[in-house]
Amino acid sequence: MKIVCVGAGPAGLYFAIAAKRQDPGREITVLERDARGATYGWGVVYWDDMLDMLYVTDPVSARAVRRASALWKDQKIHVRGEVAHLGGYGYGCQRSAFLEALTRRAVQLGVTVRYEHPVEELAELDGADLVVASDGAGSRIRQLHGDAFGTRITTGNNPYIWLGTDKVFDSFVFAFEKTPGGWIWFHAYPSSPAVSTCIVECSEATWRSLGMDRLDEEDRLGLLAEIFQRPLEGRRLISQARGEPARWLRFKQVTNESLCHGNTVLLGDAGHTTHFTIGSGTRLAMIDAVELARSLADYPEDVAAALADFDDRAGPNVRHVQSTARGSMSWYEHADEYLDGRSALDAAYAMASRGDSPNTSRYRKFRRQQRPAVRRVRAVVETVNRILLAARRGQIPFVPGCHPGPPPGRPPAGVDAPDEPRREASRV
Repeated sequence: MKIVCVGAGPAGLYFAIAAKRQDPGREITVLERDARGATYGWGVVYWDDMLDMLYVTDPVSARAVRRASALWKDQKIHVRGEVAHLGGYGYGCQRSAFLEALTRRAVQLGVTVRYEHPVEELAELDGADLVVASDGAGSRIRQLHGDAFGTRITTGNNPYIWLGTDKVFDSFVFAFEKTPGGWIWFHAYPSSPAVSTCIVECSEATWRSLGMDRLDEEDRLGLLAEIFQRPLEGRRLISQARGEPARWLRFKQVTNESLCHGNTVLLGDAGHTTHFTIGSGTRLAMIDAVELARSLADYPEDVAAALADFDDRAGPNVRHVQSTARGSMSWYEHADEYLDGRSALDAAYAMASRGDSPNTSRYRKFRRQQRPAVRRVRAVVETVNRILLAARRGQIPFVPGCHPGPPPGRPPAGVDAPDEPRREASRV
């Protein structure tokens, strides 16, 4: 079988790895328009559920990804200098390091990866038995098929900008600051030993009031660093990740009625985007890759049947996660209303629960979780849980009775179709 993946992002590269491991005889080529190492954005964030899936599908690349990742513990919400805690832990990885680990493994398995190779016409893909469009939210392959996928793109209201900072956080941090023009906030997490990812967001009105539509790069970064001086502890913000200054963006939500048309399938952001506030984009892309490889394994001689199977199983999970993401995006687009007039603790609870009433048992539980003794106990429980999960994956082979889990080819139960998508900030 001849397979061409257009786009060397997480979805395309990981599908190539999973499909090549299943059948080394497959001829798989990945075409990427950018140069090797050139990537947009800073870091990716993920949790143990995705790490479980990576270890089951391909332990070699999983170990490489984990080595390149930073562990963060606790989720802290800063509101006007006061701090609330949500607990939890996860992992952050520099996007360039994440993709390099996948590229190295794909090449090692015999996948051909060609950089600086844009695909502008479908005729260039003639001869492929399967075309995987993994070329991002603005997918050229999807566009070349016209309306065949039933694509719908909607644009969010809030401007946001994806930055880095040399303040290396040890937790996942949300910081909300009130300015004369309104509230502005960031989401930040460690993504390398020297850099954290920092996504700044605010309403359109605040953005214009602060002059962000007029300031040059240096003045913009200076103003943002001044606004967030407390959580950044005076450290600088970094704009240029690939030789170009970061740009203010507005989130584009991509939905498709079907992920398949003919012998072409959409993976990752080409098929669906989820707002960055729930931290599921990379995870969904990797799940897509594993699920498509599974469908091909179930229908090895019938590409059409494999794609129909993938579409049937992937669609419900994607729609569920996108619905959750829309709700999260909406909360942030109205954040000023939720934050104004509230104490720091209540404002933190409003963010963590996405607007839940404070007159509930969940709110009382949230307040109890702020006690230092409760947080210490919770941290110990989470550390033990993390060690046990690592042992189950085979990361700690000296623990008696532990093994890496199910054999490669099938994700463990619950990984591919979770009941609830993982949030960057867990609901309390």
